[in-house]
Amino acid sequence: MSDLAFAFASALDLAAAIRARRIGSREALEMYVGRIERLDGRLNAVVVRDFDRARARADAADAALARGEDWGPLHGLPMTVKESFDVAGLPTHWGFPALRDSIAASDALAVQRLRGAGAIIFGKTNVPVALADWQSYNAVHGTTNNPWDLARAPGGSSGGAAAALAAGLTSLELGSDIGASIRNPAHYCGVFGHKPTWGICPSLGHALGGNVTEVDIAVIGPLARSAADLATVLGIIAGPDPIEAAGWHLMLPPPRHTALRDYRIAVMLDDPNSAVDRGVQDAIAALADWLGQQGATVSLTARPAIDTAEAMRVYVHLLRSATSGGIADAAFAEEQRLAAALPPEDDSYRARMLRANTGPHRAWLAANEARHRMRRAWAAFFQDWDLLLCPAAATAAVPHDQQGERWQRSIPVNGRPVPVTDQLFWAGFSGMALLPASVAPVALSAEGLPIGVQIIGPAYGDLGCIDVARLLEKEYRAFVPPPGWA
Repeated sequence: MSDLAFAFASALDLAAAIRARRIGSREALEMYVGRIERLDGRLNAVVVRDFDRARARADAADAALARGEDWGPLHGLPMTVKESFDVAGLPTHWGFPALRDSIAASDALAVQRLRGAGAIIFGKTNVPVALADWQSYNAVHGTTNNPWDLARAPGGSSGGAAAALAAGLTSLELGSDIGASIRNPAHYCGVFGHKPTWGICPSLGHALGGNVTEVDIAVIGPLARSAADLATVLGIIAGPDPIEAAGWHLMLPPPRHTALRDYRIAVMLDDPNSAVDRGVQDAIAALADWLGQQGATVSLTARPAIDTAEAMRVYVHLLRSATSGGIADAAFAEEQRLAAALPPEDDSYRARMLRANTGPHRAWLAANEARHRMRRAWAAFFQDWDLLLCPAAATAAVPHDQQGERWQRSIPVNGRPVPVTDQLFWAGFSGMALLPASVAPVALSAEGLPIGVQIIGPAYGDLGCIDVARLLEKEYRAFVPPPGWA
């Protein structure tokens, strides 16, 4: 296998090649280092680099193999993680300039688990400020570009992760998701991503200020160039943290079926809460047609018994409540003033955000009750249907737009501008209900940009979501490198 083939190989294939000593761990690391030094100036994805410590670890991995030692499924595999994860000795700043020199004292728990499986962390990838955008730019490291079109965003907030994977600058990535922050970049960059069921992958070490509480809706999970890589990483990072392990362990059920023809699949192309560009709809509709031709039971009308407008309102309230803890005191006081001045009839995204950021706990309790009623509706739906396929975002990758606040921006959908925040619907329909969802690439747009499909499954049905992504990779469309990154 050539260096170029290794660069774009799946993580498991590269790990197997290292274990078989067809390529050394140090050799694989230097391949990625060389590509970063040669190519990342155009992309700006791998923004924190830890090459020297990684070299020492790679040499140790090669020496261990020579002694017959096996560190685990990722033995000697060079990989990167999202900047927001603590890595001992490296900065963790989430795009905030004031935190650019904040050095982590220890690894996040997920990073510890990846290292324990043999991985070698050689850098961290770019994010938006506070992980709060579907673009990835900040005043510390600048703007990350999409390798399919440098004038476009790679998505966010795991945008640097997806861009680095697509361009062959790393083998594997660890991201996080509360508002499609794994799913959106995977879709924009044409790679695979998985948002786990909430609570199964502890996020200790993925929080500013040393917070240790799991954040509502927020999860951590993998991005990769292959669905099998997603399953492997999930198996490594999932399971209770050391305190909770005293009382429970995780046993995810296997996929419901082994062949696509046996699946019962609902397909959702559009919704009044978030218009979807015709090119994205057509790509998912074509996939639905193909699945039907394979023998799968496919419905374009089956839905959980949920009012989607209510689902959007509840999601925004819970999302903004979950993230409000990061608002500084002075900013919070100003938001309280603005919320109090809102006209009662103002139902804009900004108004919903301000009310959720500053609202009473009683309002959160009502939203949480509504959420759990919808979780039961989803559970009933999954008695009849195995999966629901839908868009991951309203369009393919959008041009860079860093003007104003996110809620002030728009994107073109079917020839007309719509609020960027509308597409939070596709993040929250499943995310608010704490469900797992994988994204797999399924097409290229008329402009040559990747289009992914979101594969939503029942609670704890993570392995089923990933396995359908694997079957699609095998039988429908696999990862394709963007042109120009050799």
